[in-house]
Amino acid sequence: MPTNFTVVPVEDTPLSDPDYDGEILKEEDKEEPDMEAEPYSGEDTLRETSSLISTDHDDSIYGKNMALYEDEMDSTPMVSSLLNKLANYTNITQGVIEHEEAESEEGIQRVTVKGPQMGTFIGVFLPCMQNILGVILFLRLTWIVGTAGIMEALAVIFMCCSCTMLTAISMSAIATNGVVPAGGSYYMISRALGPEFGGAVGLCFYLGTTFAGSMYILGTMEIFLTYIMPTANVFNVQELHWMQNNMRIYGTCCLAIMTLVVFVGVKYVNKLALIFLSCVVLSIMAIYAGVIQSAIKPPNFQICLLGNRILKNHDTFDKCLKTEVINNVTSPTKLWTLFCKGDLGNATCDEYFTLNNLTEIQAVPGLLSKAISENMWGHYGQYMSIVEKKELNSIGASDIMDKSISTPYVLNDIATFFTLLVGIYFPSVTGIMAGSNRSGDLRDPQRSIPTGTILAIVTTSLIYISCVVLFGACIEGVVLRDKYGDSVKNTLVVSTLAWPSSWVIVIGSFFSCCGAGLQSLTGAPRILQAIARDGIIPFLQVFGHSKANGEPTWALLLTAAICEIGILIGSLDYVAPILSMFFLMCYLFVNLACAVQTLLRTPNWRPRFKFYHWSLSFLGMSLSFSLMFVSSWFYALFVILLAGCIYKYIEYRGAEKEWGDGIRGLSLNAARYALIKLEEAPPHTKNWRPQLLVLLKLDSDLGVKHPRLLSFTSQLKAGKGLTIVCSVLEGTYMARGADAKLSEQNIKAAMAKEKTKGFCHVVVSSNQRDGFSHLIQSAGLGGMKHNAVLVAWPANWKQSESSLSWKNFIETIRETTAANQALLVAKNIDTFPINQDRLAEGTIDVWWIVHDGGLLMLLPFLLRQHKVWRKCKMRIFTVAQMDDNSIQMKKDLQTFLYHLRLEAKVEVVEMHAGDISAFTYEKTLVMEQRSQMLKQMQLSKTEREREIQSISDESRNSIRRKPCGQKTSHKKKLHVPTVILDEPQLIHDRNTKSHAVQNDKPTLMSDRVHMTWTKEKLLSERNRLREANMTVRDIFNMKPEWENLDQTNVRRMHTAVKLNEVVVNKSQEAQLVLLNMPGPPKNQGGDENYMEFLEVLTEGLERVLLVRGGGREVITIYS
Repeated sequence: MPTNFTVVPVEDTPLSDPDYDGEILKEEDKEEPDMEAEPYSGEDTLRETSSLISTDHDDSIYGKNMALYEDEMDSTPMVSSLLNKLANYTNITQGVIEHEEAESEEGIQRVTVKGPQMGTFIGVFLPCMQNILGVILFLRLTWIVGTAGIMEALAVIFMCCSCTMLTAISMSAIATNGVVPAGGSYYMISRALGPEFGGAVGLCFYLGTTFAGSMYILGTMEIFLTYIMPTANVFNVQELHWMQNNMRIYGTCCLAIMTLVVFVGVKYVNKLALIFLSCVVLSIMAIYAGVIQSAIKPPNFQICLLGNRILKNHDTFDKCLKTEVINNVTSPTKLWTLFCKGDLGNATCDEYFTLNNLTEIQAVPGLLSKAISENMWGHYGQYMSIVEKKELNSIGASDIMDKSISTPYVLNDIATFFTLLVGIYFPSVTGIMAGSNRSGDLRDPQRSIPTGTILAIVTTSLIYISCVVLFGACIEGVVLRDKYGDSVKNTLVVSTLAWPSSWVIVIGSFFSCCGAGLQSLTGAPRILQAIARDGIIPFLQVFGHSKANGEPTWALLLTAAICEIGILIGSLDYVAPILSMFFLMCYLFVNLACAVQTLLRTPNWRPRFKFYHWSLSFLGMSLSFSLMFVSSWFYALFVILLAGCIYKYIEYRGAEKEWGDGIRGLSLNAARYALIKLEEAPPHTKNWRPQLLVLLKLDSDLGVKHPRLLSFTSQLKAGKGLTIVCSVLEGTYMARGADAKLSEQNIKAAMAKEKTKGFCHVVVSSNQRDGFSHLIQSAGLGGMKHNAVLVAWPANWKQSESSLSWKNFIETIRETTAANQALLVAKNIDTFPINQDRLAEGTIDVWWIVHDGGLLMLLPFLLRQHKVWRKCKMRIFTVAQMDDNSIQMKKDLQTFLYHLRLEAKVEVVEMHAGDISAFTYEKTLVMEQRSQMLKQMQLSKTEREREIQSISDESRNSIRRKPCGQKTSHKKKLHVPTVILDEPQLIHDRNTKSHAVQNDKPTLMSDRVHMTWTKEKLLSERNRLREANMTVRDIFNMKPEWENLDQTNVRRMHTAVKLNEVVVNKSQEAQLVLLNMPGPPKNQGGDENYMEFLEVLTEGLERVLLVRGGGREVITIYS
């Protein structure tokens, strides 16, 4: 059937106006005021929603043309609505309040924060260039070349630039694999590696960026106080520590000014960035121009050497001469006065000054000189050693120097070696993430971050390599090793090569360091803000707040405070290795994130950047890790320890974030591999430990009925091995699915409260017997399956209106035995200690009756590992018969425990064969009478009533036949046990009935006969009848007599009674008693008798753990 469509012209709408959607909705409400949404009549199950999915729809639009899909529109959007949401999506970090969804009656509106939107060049390339071409290029690169030589300096640059290039490739792959909100590198790491790794590495990267700001500010102040305005020094600069005090004072003032500029707004920083970068470009151009000029006409910078030692010249002397002739008179020069005291004729001079001559050479011999051959290899020196030109000859002097003479030699202020230079140089390449840190301000982060970052790295790497070669080819080696330019009249060494003036580089480097410092103070607070807003570190949440324009105010203040710590260190050379560690740690995990995602091949890993490979990421990760320890092994250990502490803190506080990270995928793959390996062969006896399946009962409110069963589980397991906590709800899953989820939540809450580590699962079955059978058969996965079942004893099973509880219990015993699984039954579980208890004294008594594979002896050992049972002593009892040698048995058992490395007191209890007592016969008689009565209750209603009436009549007749003097009670009613005729629905007995039959069960309740029978009532009735010279046998008049009792039951009851007497006598005061659990009868006819045997066996004991082995050895004497 054809459908008519009408084309309506649509005018351009101001999509950027946040009120636009509301106006449309208001107009639609006016046009169709009577239209009401149909109520949703489907299931109440809610689907997972997304910020891109809106469930609003207008019936006037979709009601006719899309009526086939009208039921789907309540949970899924139309394609047009989805595309509209995608087109107007705001790339922001999770948890940003300004970008949260604003709920309204009309629908969902998104509040958009307007901010500067930048492209690749301004947003990524320029910030990276500013941070890379910063303080190290102008202040330390010449010193690195002079100290390490051209070849080793190139090796340093190659290692560092390779590390950053490999990291940039990995970062590009991650950045192009979806939208990158504000937070940049932190966001990429955390979403790829999870909240624990993301928080730890993100915080390290934040600290690295903050200390980078300290380094740039210290570099700015070094240029200002050393080369621009030396007279501004507050303290004497001749001493190193006084120079550091100057740096601290002026650095703090500079930090305050920069913080104020950043506080005003990021857009002003971006405007200043162009000015600062232009200064950097001009400075670099001046260097290249100076190189060309040096080949034509070298600059006129002369240095003075005494022997082969270079001398300081802060305009302290004008001539490199010892004496000079003025008007035919030999006079000492200013330089002579620095080494000698007294008049020219009888002066006391420095010995080295007397023995060696002065030499004056060019500081910048030029590109065509032979300086490159002299600077090819390194010249490392010790702390406070004199900088020397090894190519010149000199006459050595004695080591004894006149301390009263202050010699103007250029000294090494720190001991130099290759690894130190790596740590100092690496910060010069750490600006690669300057663009990604401000990804929230980029127009298209997926395109801008890879392009801008890689271009910036390539450009700066070429600049650094060329500068190393040109510095070594143009400048004298001793001048290169003069870190502060003391030999060239306190001039910046690199500026001696500049053209047209050295001030071009001095001013350019000053503004370059200022710009890099501003960039660091801009990016670091945004990283901290992103971490705080994710909520993974609770005490940082206050720093997630911002001003109305989105600027992170509190984060900026904390950044300034930490930056001040770096400034108080006072030396660029000491701060640089610290931030190198933080950045290398971050780069390591960026490469790890890319490698993990690539190797796992997760479906969501689809980066637009295609030029990556896992091997490159692995190489970058290895190189980052190596450089950390090459630069400074103790700083590396400190940063690793700090990151580890943050990781454990986030893990401890429970960062409940699911970001689809790669570590979770890696865990899944590792788990799959481990499960497959475990399934190949059963575990060895040495590795055996109880892997528990805990079967819980729930109360009417779906809460845990016996929470102390979970406490006992945690005490037994101590977080080791497998624990599966399960329960069963009766009914159908469609009807009780919500109850199952609520039950799981309640069980998980109880597990968390009792500190039980494991898995939880609740199944819905037609009845509990089937559910428990399914769990015993199918719980676990692969080789990680349970080998033991822990259940609570069915308390009050005699008084229960239903026989299902104890019948299900016995069937559970049979099924665990058939499955070769161990069984632990905790009797009186509500009296067991909780995890907060500490048993100060007492014993754990083990009654080893039959060999069960050693499980009875292993369990106390495991319990005593927990602090609840740690102070309890272990005692082992065994039973000796008449034919056994009890003394030899004790020795053998002690030897066996010694080989098992178990500390326990051993005792052998002798049970002599004796006549069966009348009490045993009487208990057996009562048990069989009750069993026979239960069988009678399975007759029809009429037959049951007739049988009960005949029993009562015969009892009255027998009472009347007694002597007259006896007291009788005719008015007392005879109470017999209540029997519910519902039999457990066993899987192997019958097929599960339909749910309709299940629903008809309540109608059968009216046909049941309700009677009561308790042990106390039986005893009182028996005592009363004994007073009347009557026996229980006369009352019921139900055969069999004692002589006709089942002798098997009599023998079993005799064993239970005698063994109970012995156990109670020895272990009544024990904190816990472990007993071998007898097996159930092979036929189901004696199930109730079996329960009675167990009840008699454990009577009078407070805490009992009945143990039944799984049919294999679980403990061994071998190592």
